[in-house]
Amino acid sequence: MKLRRTKSTGEIDRRVVVNPAQVRELLVAVTYCGRSRGPMLAAMFACMYFGGLRPAEAAGLREKDCHLPKDGWGLLTLEKTAPQSNKRFTDSGKGHDERGLKHRDEKITRPVPIPPELVGILRDHIDRHGVGDDGRLFRTRTGGVISGSAYAKIWKEARTYALAPDQVASPLAGRPYDLRHAAVSLWLNAGVHAPEAAERAGHGVDVMLRVDAKCIDGQREIANQRIEGALAS
Repeated sequence: MKLRRTKSTGEIDRRVVVNPAQVRELLVAVTYCGRSRGPMLAAMFACMYFGGLRPAEAAGLREKDCHLPKDGWGLLTLEKTAPQSNKRFTDSGKGHDERGLKHRDEKITRPVPIPPELVGILRDHIDRHGVGDDGRLFRTRTGGVISGSAYAKIWKEARTYALAPDQVASPLAGRPYDLRHAAVSLWLNAGVHAPEAAERAGHGVDVMLRVDAKCIDGQREIANQRIEGALAS
């Protein structure tokens, strides 16, 4: 017998999506993990949620990429990422290479508006931790790029502090990347048009809707009301 494997659609499990209150609890919990690594990473995780950044985009964020006014919304102009790979496959021979944005030409940037809450978090981070020699906001004590295994370990520990035991055992925010999924789902639930949300997230509309559509709660009732109103007119 030949068994046909079920193809993955790439859709995310709605159970991984955290709400804003849970995210804030998790960010506080991160600061209690380790002597310096947790406090250094809290703002990086905040970028993944409040800005919808990919982990590699957050890791490569530099001070010059950030417009952080004292009041109102700010702007991140994403240009570089710091993805992790095997040293054999990087040009530098290190675990990370500086690269352009995913799915974009090397010289193309992506503007990401960020809410006042994240502006304040980043301003406070820079005041407390400064920036590296290359301008990066998030780094190790020696100035290197924080590895994926390192921030995943911090995140795993923070979940045990911020979540109830049954939530820790669940898929809820199981990976740092789930913060990005939660961000996009929040935007769509808030009524942000799909093209605008896709532009901020840095993917195509079709990909975004395929991946995140199942996490858009409450849309059926809204659709029913709109249809009912149209039928009554």
